Amino acid sequence: MVQGMIGRKIGMIQLFDESGRATGVTVVQAGPCKVIGKKGQSRVQLGYGETAKRKLTKPVLGQFEKAGTEPHKILREFGADDVGALEIGQEIRADIFTPGEKVKVVGTSKGKGFAGVIKKWNFGGGKATHGSRSHRIPGSVGQCAYPARIFKGKKMPGRMGGARVTAPSVQVLEVRADENLIFLKGPIPGSRGSIVLIRKK
Repeated sequence: MVQGMIGRKIGMIQLFDESGRATGVTVVQAGPCKVIGKKGQSRVQLGYGETAKRKLTKPVLGQFEKAGTEPHKILREFGADDVGALEIGQEIRADIFTPGEKVKVVGTSKGKGFAGVIKKWNFGGGKATHGSRSHRIPGSVGQCAYPARIFKGKKMPGRMGGARVTAPSVQVLEVRADENLIFLKGPIPGSRGSIVLIRKK
């Protein structure tokens, strides 16, 4: 069995239990993915989302020609329990997941653009009083004459978001394999329509 698959975040809705209590869930269109290649004894390469040949480089296109499958937009590797039982071109669907299990979800967080230290790092800011000129500035960031530079890793203003984020323990509430849908409890990284990787823990 493949230990994960590629999906696309559709958005968030509410699901109601028998007592009428609402739970926020994220709907992910998981696959269908196709096995493009085998990487050793424990990993497989999956493809998701068909694309035109002209949008791919020759090395990437050669992988699909070798596998005898149509080109796919996204290629990712996942672990597999029994690689020998899988065939090139085999379709992987959402039924590899079961309701109640915990999964890891990897996505790209929403980009927030350029942000100051208060928004990006939760700095406290300066005095909010008359005469102050340091309401939202970071304050002192370095030394005087020596070493006369700013150390690496200093929390500074800059671009916020747009980074790879992993949600380590997300519960699967419902799986609709016929519709390629997975319902995950709570929010996951990324905006609507973004690509996410769902891996078994």
